[in-house]
Amino acid sequence: MSIATRTGDDGTTALLFNRRVPKTHPRTIASGAVDELNSALGLARATAQDVKIAAILFAEQKCLVGLMAELATDDADRPRLLQSKLQRLLPEDLARLDALVADLEARQPPANDWDTPGENPAHAQLHFARVICRRAERECVALRATGAHVPDLILQYLNRFSDALWLLAREVN
Repeated sequence: MSIATRTGDDGTTALLFNRRVPKTHPRTIASGAVDELNSALGLARATAQDVKIAAILFAEQKCLVGLMAELATDDADRPRLLQSKLQRLLPEDLARLDALVADLEARQPPANDWDTPGENPAHAQLHFARVICRRAERECVALRATGAHVPDLILQYLNRFSDALWLLAREVN
């Protein structure tokens, strides 16, 4: 089976469970921003010289897959998602980020100034991922504003993850 299905040639795309929406639909935009974040994390992981940071980024990339499953499911299909065995974002994922943020803050001096991206490739890539994370968060808020179901956990996770990325960037600087 070819990856080129041609079903999107009309400007639509399939959500999970095959419901089609325009490629400009807020749900598609939100999930696309998270997909872009996942790619940026891959680039940051590839440039990371610290294996611990690379492992953190890889774990969060796996969480984003579950987060995207939630975003790529139409509200009418949510019961199907909940009954499926598809990976989903869990409260433990947020708790892990909270612990990471606390650990990084404890090891770093207080921030007295803005951290300007670009001190080294890993620093720049982590900041790039951070701003994509913030955009993904805004797109999820915009999706929620349409009345779509966007779990609080998704907004909390993205908000916390951007904080963690800022701290990780400081860590590699």
